[in-house]
Amino acid sequence: MLTPESRFEDFPQLRDFTYLNSAAEGIPPKLVRSALENYWEHKSLGMFGRDFHFPELEKCRETAARMLRRNPEEVSFCSCSSEAYNLLASALQLKPADEVVISDLDFPAGATPWLAAAVPPRVNVWSNRNGVLELDDLKGMLDESTKLVQVSLVSFLNGHRIEWGPFRNLVRAKAPNAILAVDVTQAFGRVDLDCLDADCIISSTHKWILALHGGCVVSIPKAKADRLTPHAGGWYHLQDAFGENRFKRAKPNRGAAGFSVGMPNFASIYALRAGLEFIEGVGVAAIENHATPLVEFLHGELVGAGFQPMAPLQPGNMSGIVSFRHPKAEQIQTALLERNVHVMHQAGRMRVSVHGYNQPEDVERFLEVLRKFS
Repeated sequence: MLTPESRFEDFPQLRDFTYLNSAAEGIPPKLVRSALENYWEHKSLGMFGRDFHFPELEKCRETAARMLRRNPEEVSFCSCSSEAYNLLASALQLKPADEVVISDLDFPAGATPWLAAAVPPRVNVWSNRNGVLELDDLKGMLDESTKLVQVSLVSFLNGHRIEWGPFRNLVRAKAPNAILAVDVTQAFGRVDLDCLDADCIISSTHKWILALHGGCVVSIPKAKADRLTPHAGGWYHLQDAFGENRFKRAKPNRGAAGFSVGMPNFASIYALRAGLEFIEGVGVAAIENHATPLVEFLHGELVGAGFQPMAPLQPGNMSGIVSFRHPKAEQIQTALLERNVHVMHQAGRMRVSVHGYNQPEDVERFLEVLRKFS
């Protein structure tokens, strides 16, 4: 993955285009295709395929738990981060007097369930200043009525990465009753996760960890299991779904297990295990050490060419994302696609994301086009 030779061995499709868009969709390695072929063989067995499906699920749980430094019973899976956050909302059962803090750098999945509640709590928005979430702006929003603080470790919008230690300490000190939830979708598999002491960790599976859609990793520590058990109908997450009293009561499993409410998406689970084990084999630290200099170079070249990144460079606390706005963003995107260079373009914002399978020449191809518009 980290060299020209290994990346074409594991990702032969990258011979055909320059890909700098992993924050939107990761490129799965060949191991994921093999895992899906295994799923097909097992599914073709009909009911007997479950003899393979459920052990695969437990192996995936063990792998995810190992990477999150949690126990397997503290990890579960659902279909996407939006489902996970709605289940978290059902677990919290917030009232109008309760307060929630979200940030304007968060993805809608983590920010909107509290706004859409039938009886919504009070929602406070922690707004960024020049692309950075400043702790001084958060202090006044935190008190004993704060029941949830929700953030993304790395912002999908501009790549800003929260300095977790100072942030966590502030929340714990000022809001002792708050659940601290963190979306690591734009970090898991790309940077070292220093947020593993959060009360709720959620990650989509189709981006940096190189798996598929239809999956989401959820981790709830045992100490928070009673408080963070969803109130949802279903069957897979219930303690006795087919017992004699099944139409009189529905008692969910506690904590993380309660987030898996129905039949697991086994195709996604097979792919997720393969993606996670691939990342684990390469090593997140190796990926970060390889890709961080490329991000630093990209950031410096953007500034030198007159393009203003949406978040400042954060030495020692880097992410894989660099975003900028430009009045000619649509023309830039057209020119990039003509060169078969893929980045994200949305409403005047361009987002470049650098993973372990990227090489210096990928960044240079992007910059060659961009310099024509400086």
